[in-house]
Amino acid sequence: MNLRIERLSGQGLAARLGDLARLRIAVFRDWPYLYDGDQAYEERYLRSYAETPDSVIVAALDGEKVVGAATALPMAGEPEEMRAAFAKAGFDPNRIFYFGESVLLSQYRGQGIGVEFFRQREAHARETGGYTHATFCAVDRPADHPRRPADYVPLDDFWRRRGFTPLPDMTVHFSWKDLDEAEESPKLMRFWIKELS
Repeated sequence: MNLRIERLSGQGLAARLGDLARLRIAVFRDWPYLYDGDQAYEERYLRSYAETPDSVIVAALDGEKVVGAATALPMAGEPEEMRAAFAKAGFDPNRIFYFGESVLLSQYRGQGIGVEFFRQREAHARETGGYTHATFCAVDRPADHPRRPADYVPLDDFWRRRGFTPLPDMTVHFSWKDLDEAEESPKLMRFWIKELS
């Protein structure tokens, strides 16, 4: 393995859109997302990071192969529904950096890459300046979901070790098509937050 971590933005990100889209589709097929992804949609979604000022994608590469990625952008670039939820809870959405997904191929897990994803995104938010908090949301599947693996370990402890705490009263619904669904359906997502010192 010849692993390295790079921050991608602008043209550097645009050149990797196809690779990043394929990675998201591959990783999100697994629990808890069960996502039946589409390459064209993924590339459109990721292009928004190339076009949004101050956004970043932190990529893990093995040689030239993208094996992991973590996204982040100012909350101002997220939908009004999300910004309004934070404003209602007393936060200034313009001072929050939103961490999107972290995806990593299974054979590369357990080597500190996930920790580095968080470290790099936080560093980027601090370097960009003016941000007081970082936040992300995670899908909340029912404990009795029929596709939940028996050995599944939630990432809550990992996130707490990164300094994040849950916001139990703040939720949002995002829609996507599960592997066993004919069409998209809304999924419950719960927010976590960290103060950036």
